[in-house]
Amino acid sequence: MIELDNISYRWPDGDAPGRAVFDGLSLKIAPGEKVVLLGANGCGKSTLLKLMNGLIFPTAGQVRYAGQALEKSALAERRFARRFRQECVLLFQHPEAMLFNPTVKDEIGYGPLRLGLPDAATRVARWAAALELTPLLDAAPWSLSGGEKQKVALACMLALEPQLLLLDEPAASLDPATVGWLVDTLLESDQTVIVSTHNLSMAAELGSRAIVLGPDGTLLFDGPVKMALSGMALLEKARLAHRHRHRHGGVMHAHVHAHDWENID
Repeated sequence: MIELDNISYRWPDGDAPGRAVFDGLSLKIAPGEKVVLLGANGCGKSTLLKLMNGLIFPTAGQVRYAGQALEKSALAERRFARRFRQECVLLFQHPEAMLFNPTVKDEIGYGPLRLGLPDAATRVARWAAALELTPLLDAAPWSLSGGEKQKVALACMLALEPQLLLLDEPAASLDPATVGWLVDTLLESDQTVIVSTHNLSMAAELGSRAIVLGPDGTLLFDGPVKMALSGMALLEKARLAHRHRHRHGGVMHAHVHAHDWENID
């Protein structure tokens, strides 16, 4: 469904290329896969999701969606852009970046209406009810709590009924009940899902395949999520675990500890 072929990316620094995030990264994600993207703060998880969503483009190599190159020229073509924007959606870490309509109802209905979908109102009602947003449909998105904004942003994406969901720290602001609902909804669906998270205890629930990035954006691991989570040396190399020294009975010991971080990438 989505393929990264030997891509490199540098964030621009004025007119010159800036710091390299990726250099020669290759990945293939098959339809229906549930993938967890793990890595420490600053390793490039958010950047990788933006590359997959066609919001930014690699400085070398190629991203392909369903076999078609994901390039500026392709997204300038109306038919492909319409199809891609409905089928591939990205949930940002900060939902405020996604919300701009006067009411929650307008927000959820914006995508379906822009795409001319005939059942836009039905989609709004369905996903508002699923995420317990029906009482807030006439509220202004900016007036909501962080968790409510996150749920609105999720409803906006799910209302498009996409085939590929790219979720950047989706559980960061959600209450436990909504997180449970989200996990069940994603795992029971036929959709392809790629989720970035620092929450190691949730990783095994979010997917069966793990992609672990090193601090410099290198691919450290691509395989079963349970194998990744049990590899303390791997987690330490990825800076998802650290060695903590402490004293027992006058003797100094060093142990590796893994943590469930919820930092900003």
